[in-house]
Amino acid sequence: MDRDGVGELRRLPSGRHRLSRDYVAGHQVSRILAAVVEIAGTEGYRGLTVDSIIANAGVSRATFYVHFKNKDDAFLQAYDREVGQMMDRVVDAYRDEPDAASRVRTGVGEFLRYLAAHPRAARMCVIESLSAGPVAAARRDRTLAAFAQVVTDNMHELFPHYPSPELLAETVVGGIYQVAYARISRDETDRLPELLDGLLHTFALPDTDRWGPDAPPRT
Repeated sequence: MDRDGVGELRRLPSGRHRLSRDYVAGHQVSRILAAVVEIAGTEGYRGLTVDSIIANAGVSRATFYVHFKNKDDAFLQAYDREVGQMMDRVVDAYRDEPDAASRVRTGVGEFLRYLAAHPRAARMCVIESLSAGPVAAARRDRTLAAFAQVVTDNMHELFPHYPSPELLAETVVGGIYQVAYARISRDETDRLPELLDGLLHTFALPDTDRWGPDAPPRT
């Protein structure tokens, strides 16, 4: 079964049926977005065309244009859907962790596992978004900023006296992203979870005695 393609989204029956119009439209959109992920995640953005999308999704050209302006519109909506699902998984994973250190570890671990479990979505979001034009690149930057904000919030708890938690978070997220980019580009996406300990030990975090909760405020 495809982990991030159209394999599990079966075509609707042709002819008369009792399915609602909204259900049919939602199913069509889901098939189209899944096709975008599958094509962009295997052939790259260059292989993404309206013809390839409708052939993969099993919908008509007219149906495609009911829901999307063009292939870039479909790409952006597919990107937003995949990133939204990934963010939800990461937040759900670390939400109940008892402290900031555990939340960071769990969040990074879930991020790596999600990419490994959805290799086509990983390539589309991490690599092909840079080839899909300035709007897609801006979406990618916004995604990185959202992850950095999550880390920043936890850095405030871990190191409340540290002067530049935002810069620290940006560095951590940027470094992890670049490592993920390199592994995905080498078709090593399935091995990303193996990197968790190494990634967490790579970053030189602030000294707890100097910047932690019990450290004296610095003037």
